[in-house]
Amino acid sequence: MLTSLSELPRRKASGPKLAVLTAYDYPTARMLDDAGVDLILVGDSLGMVVLGLPDTTGVTMDMMLHHTAAVCRGVKRAPVIADLPFASYRTPAEAVLNSKRLMDCGASAVKLEGGVSMIPQIRAIIAAGIPFVGHIGMLPQSVKEEGGYKKKGKTGEQIERLIADARALDEAGAVAMVLESIVPEVAMQITTLVKASTIGIGAGSGTDGQVLVTPDLLGSFPWFRPPFAKPRADVARETLRAVREYIAEVSV
Repeated sequence: MLTSLSELPRRKASGPKLAVLTAYDYPTARMLDDAGVDLILVGDSLGMVVLGLPDTTGVTMDMMLHHTAAVCRGVKRAPVIADLPFASYRTPAEAVLNSKRLMDCGASAVKLEGGVSMIPQIRAIIAAGIPFVGHIGMLPQSVKEEGGYKKKGKTGEQIERLIADARALDEAGAVAMVLESIVPEVAMQITTLVKASTIGIGAGSGTDGQVLVTPDLLGSFPWFRPPFAKPRADVARETLRAVREYIAEVSV
């Protein structure tokens, strides 16, 4: 079990691989921490799985602060990574200001989407003494610009761009980076090229760790399940059963 971000280099070198899950509230965060998860991500995926938004672009800074604070109240051990939401890091100064706000909620690190194009913001965050986690590959905050969620690393040009992004994040000082929806062979190549820990989602098993959206793991969001997510429970069905049992009992 991870207790500090300073342990990441050792885990990359000698294992075991990192187990990372998302949390958006106090009870879930507390259970994930008790279960021994390595890292907890307060992801802007909360926009869809908690708030019912069509994508992550409607998630605001106030929303992220609210949920990050709730998660951090439930965690005693696991480092918590908090997402900087859409349009919250347009300039280096804005990126630092909002990163500090998330850290004040109890986060251990912040994450934003993008590689080479975001290096000024990333360098400013790290220079302010804030641990940083990158995110490359498929970028959910760019879904409207890209016209949907698409696998990355299928062409030579895409591979070159991904490697350039990964190296830029590594050289800037990222402690880890999420590789989302990247061709597995490319994700594995990036993992061998960078010092930072790579955390895959829909990018094969060759990364230094894996992250899942916890409702996908628990089967508590039945309306959509990504193909790479293996549900290990069926919380949705159990919820329906319990509620219907309650209704039948009180309706007599």
